[in-house]
Amino acid sequence: MNDPNGPIWWKGKYHLFYQMNPHAAVWGDMHWGHAVSVDMVHWKHEPIALAPTHNGPDSEGCFSGSAVVFDGVPTIIYTGVKNAPPELVTIHDGADKLREVQMLATAEDEDLLHWKKRAAPVIATPPSGMKVTGFRDPCPWKEDDGWYLAVGSGVRDQGGCVLLYRSQDLRHWEYLHPLVWGKPNGKQAVNPCDSGEMWECPDFFPLGDKYCLLYSTEGQVIWTTGHYDRKTHVYTPEQRGLLDHGAYYAPKSFLAPDGRRILWGWIPERRPEAEYSAAGWAGLMSLPRVLAVGQDGRLRITVAKEVELLRGKERRAQFGPIHKADQESIVAEFVSCRGELKLNARRTGDPFEIQFSGEGGVSWLEIKFDPSRRTQVMIDGQMLSLDSGEEEELQLHAFVDGSVIELLVNNRQAFTKRFYYSGTSAQTLRIAWRGISVDLVSSSSWELAPISNDRLTR
Repeated sequence: MNDPNGPIWWKGKYHLFYQMNPHAAVWGDMHWGHAVSVDMVHWKHEPIALAPTHNGPDSEGCFSGSAVVFDGVPTIIYTGVKNAPPELVTIHDGADKLREVQMLATAEDEDLLHWKKRAAPVIATPPSGMKVTGFRDPCPWKEDDGWYLAVGSGVRDQGGCVLLYRSQDLRHWEYLHPLVWGKPNGKQAVNPCDSGEMWECPDFFPLGDKYCLLYSTEGQVIWTTGHYDRKTHVYTPEQRGLLDHGAYYAPKSFLAPDGRRILWGWIPERRPEAEYSAAGWAGLMSLPRVLAVGQDGRLRITVAKEVELLRGKERRAQFGPIHKADQESIVAEFVSCRGELKLNARRTGDPFEIQFSGEGGVSWLEIKFDPSRRTQVMIDGQMLSLDSGEEEELQLHAFVDGSVIELLVNNRQAFTKRFYYSGTSAQTLRIAWRGISVDLVSSSSWELAPISNDRLTR
């Protein structure tokens, strides 16, 4: 599985669709998988929602897209791909054989199990005269004068961009202009997604008194916040950063019934393809993240409170004074690599380190903090900015599940880490503190219950 698609709240349930290959644990033959939940935590798998249509505009794959409710009917807008002659190809990635079009499907039942595709594309070609590096991943929203649609794209030597369309019925679209355009960075790559000349999976939405645009390129997800002029329909980014510094890509958000902006992301593999192909599974979905904008105009990220449903008994780390800065103390142990940690440490004391390790002391994640650089923290050798030194404490919030750690730092930075181990079952993960004990303000951990009886542990 890979990209999350079309998350939507409908008739008292959360529906999450996603890219999947039902035939092998490698990318290819893209379908839309479907899962449903009442709490965003416990999920039930449903039958495949969308599959390629033989000889249709999506015969080679149903790529990513979005879901909205139009005239009371859940409606999916997605990218279909098919083989095409060179003059019609829109994916210029070295293979240069696929044409992308924007497709529409409507729900035929209230459980969203059956979908009826519109036979013809709703947008059949990129803008006239524009030689795009890609043309996919539509993101719709409604304004007073109709529906608008953002489509990920780009042009060689000009950078990535998001194209803007307008419609009254979701079926007939008028191209307006680029919603926003990037800048060339001088990088060269066969695949424009590797050089920043193609922006995938754009996600555009209001957030507080700002607008937010997310897009994926160069193997990373960029967040921006800024101003959207609803008269000229042009977006001007004012602040930007990396949404996640680790294994995280192609996220998609939706508006929960209580007004929260919830974000899902694809957590890809970081092991060789031969290994995950042999394992029989690849890719996982992130925990639901809640987005907000701080007073400084920059993005804030927390994990949805519903995840607390999985918590067992709270355990607090307690140990006596430590006078040697290099002495190590265990603050948490997670049997079967399954648990949650909240740790606060002073930013005005001595340097300290936090190690996430497996059996035999194999390090899976390393965090280092030096108070002389109180606005930065080093995670697995990467220096992350905390943007501000206002908080007296460094706040770490980590979730461990099987082969992944999702880590939030002061709700400003995210780092998702994949780790792997030998054997047929998950090991015990230990989290150790190395530093002066007085600098450790608090440390609470919880074992997390599995969401199903058949949780994979290898």
